[in-house]
Amino acid sequence: MSLKWEKSTTVIITRMIRWIDPPPIEIPASFADLNLPPLVAQTLIRRGIDTPEAARAFLHPDSIPSAAFPGIEPAVERINEAIRKKEIICVWGDFDVDGQTSTTVLVQTLQALGGNVVYYIPIRGKESHGIHIETLKPILDNGATLLLTCDTGITAYEAIDYANSRGVDVVVTDHHDLGPTLPNAKAIVNPKLLSEDHLLANLAGVGVAYKLAEGLLTNYQLSPTASLSPNSLLDLVALGLIADVALLKGEARSLVQRGLQVLRNTGRTGLRTMAELSGTSLESLTEESVGFTFAPRLNALGRLGDANPAVDLLLSHDPVRARVIATQIEGLNAQRRLLTNQVYEAAETQLRESPELLSEPAIILFNENWPGGVVGIVANKLVERYRKPTILLNQSENGILRGSARSVEGLHITEAIAAQKDLLLGFGGHPMAAGLALEAWRLPEFRKGLGKAIEAQLGRVVRQEPTLQIDAWLKLDEIDLPFAESLEALAPFGPGNPSLTFATHRVSLRSVATIGKNREHLRLTVEDEEQNIQSILWWGGAGSELPEEGSKFDIAYSMRATTFRGDKQVTLQFKEFHIVEEVPPELRKYKIEVVDYRQQAETLESLQIEMLVWAEGADKTKGKNRFELQPADELAIYTAPPSSADLRAALETVKPKKVYLIGISPEPEKADAFLARMAGLAKYVINQKGGNVSVAELAVATGQREGAIRLGLEWLAAGGHISIQREDGAAQLGPGDHESNQYLQRELYTAVKGILEETAAYRLHFQRAEAESLINFE
Repeated sequence: MSLKWEKSTTVIITRMIRWIDPPPIEIPASFADLNLPPLVAQTLIRRGIDTPEAARAFLHPDSIPSAAFPGIEPAVERINEAIRKKEIICVWGDFDVDGQTSTTVLVQTLQALGGNVVYYIPIRGKESHGIHIETLKPILDNGATLLLTCDTGITAYEAIDYANSRGVDVVVTDHHDLGPTLPNAKAIVNPKLLSEDHLLANLAGVGVAYKLAEGLLTNYQLSPTASLSPNSLLDLVALGLIADVALLKGEARSLVQRGLQVLRNTGRTGLRTMAELSGTSLESLTEESVGFTFAPRLNALGRLGDANPAVDLLLSHDPVRARVIATQIEGLNAQRRLLTNQVYEAAETQLRESPELLSEPAIILFNENWPGGVVGIVANKLVERYRKPTILLNQSENGILRGSARSVEGLHITEAIAAQKDLLLGFGGHPMAAGLALEAWRLPEFRKGLGKAIEAQLGRVVRQEPTLQIDAWLKLDEIDLPFAESLEALAPFGPGNPSLTFATHRVSLRSVATIGKNREHLRLTVEDEEQNIQSILWWGGAGSELPEEGSKFDIAYSMRATTFRGDKQVTLQFKEFHIVEEVPPELRKYKIEVVDYRQQAETLESLQIEMLVWAEGADKTKGKNRFELQPADELAIYTAPPSSADLRAALETVKPKKVYLIGISPEPEKADAFLARMAGLAKYVINQKGGNVSVAELAVATGQREGAIRLGLEWLAAGGHISIQREDGAAQLGPGDHESNQYLQRELYTAVKGILEETAAYRLHFQRAEAESLINFE
């Protein structure tokens, strides 16, 4: 059996995570009337839900009346007045998914009530978060007399005072942490004004907006001009709460639980079009699939472009308009994915080179070449992988570090950051995420202070190895649909209610398949010692470290009962593996003999040996490129590879017994020169080849990584120089429309600069490193 997949993108350091077996749980007799499966009852008790009343409230939560929110009544009263008087109401939102859905909920509600409403979402590349007077002024000049914020505004003191000076009232709905004082608003609706254990306390911005909409739609003073039920807004609410990683407790859990049902049957043309273009089955949606389909696509719009069209998309009944916007989002999402992969690989490289960073209470990394629009996404990926709070920062030319933090359950990351406020230029956020800025020279002091603040919240456990709680050990033949369906009573899962983790002893890897529209995921087929077989999906697993062929390992996974094309099925999702039996030495792969000619003036001709030669870029005529390689006993590496992943892929393909290292390193290429060369190649492809080209073809011609080629093409497209129709591993290029997204171009330029520098650094490493370690990795 040969375990092969198309192309590894990065090699990730080994996980050091301690598994904890499930403690024995005795189910009290009082639970008998609930008729729960034993594992469901045990899970509830283990999580502190230990009375029948608490269990019923968790499994079937009641909705909390909007009137329970302080500030709702004066907010409803002022909005009612504005609607009656035909005042112009401006809804001011935020560019993340929480802000987009919050804005849509309020705009749709006000329109249904006959309100005269306009909306605005700041453009990230120009304005960042918050309310900006220079943008607000023309809106007020055009007659708006009521400003209604959502997912923002709680610390917008200056902007709100400015609105008041213009005779404009402000109603603030927000969920972010309070400042030292409250703004001078007509009404404020924010769960941070409630006690921490209040059932409304965990709502994100869209949840707060929904409770206001609910109050407006059920208010006796108005008769809606168009029929709108609060329940019809719940698809947006579920989407926003999931995307904002809200704690799924109290009302937040109730809204996501009910909202997912609405989302699976949504009538919104925009969401249905997004599902079609992304290959997403609405009927089988779970909170997990929402988190990696709709959420990242809408976030890409806000991070890399202008989020205002998202509101149009979510409100539109026009299928043509919806398809235009959804297609644009797909393009931005492809660019977001490229940027994310580049930053993630660079972050993993830092951790491989400095593994001591993983022993700190928080992972804190920075790089001047990381695009600011995706550092939060990558921070979240690192949290999921290492189970540690993570901060990723990029550095501007003036020495300012700006970035995003993501947290683990139980740690209020914004409070920990706030404890270092004397070191910061600015910060803001909520328990699970934050943004911050500081001068680069203050980073060591900030790192030390943040570690102490995290320890103050979590104790010394933060310096211990991360753990994974196993909820039950199963045999593979114990996994079936009835069992999986019984667990759905605990859903939706997420922060505050993690999915159950199961594990199976001593399995072996039978096969690996790369799957997904963009070949990002893996399907692992595993076999236990009784020859039972199961498939396990590893979302985003392409390129990750896998157990060695022939080894035995324990595997941990989650389980869901899903529906696909009308058929119910069990889906297992990978979490971790632990090797329990290494491959015997006599069965290990042979060691490759390495002959080192890197520091010698040898040429291929002088070697006078018949062998397969790997050469690219300016030296491509001297041999085969990385995609033309084939099995051979001997391989000469003439051109230094652009990355360790490309080297590994080549060795996996050739399987040589002997390797000759020559390692000629191409001249390092600057971003401007590389992009100019890409522009020339693109022009040639369009004029001479009808626009058809593979990413691999351009990678070989330039001697660069495929990631650099994709980023370069996207940079040209973002500048309006070319158009791209993306296919798996290929592209159809055409003339551009000369319309540029300057912010996206800057982000892509930063990423291009970074990946070229990483390639140059690896090639320098290839020339200097010990020869044996380059080829024999294990």
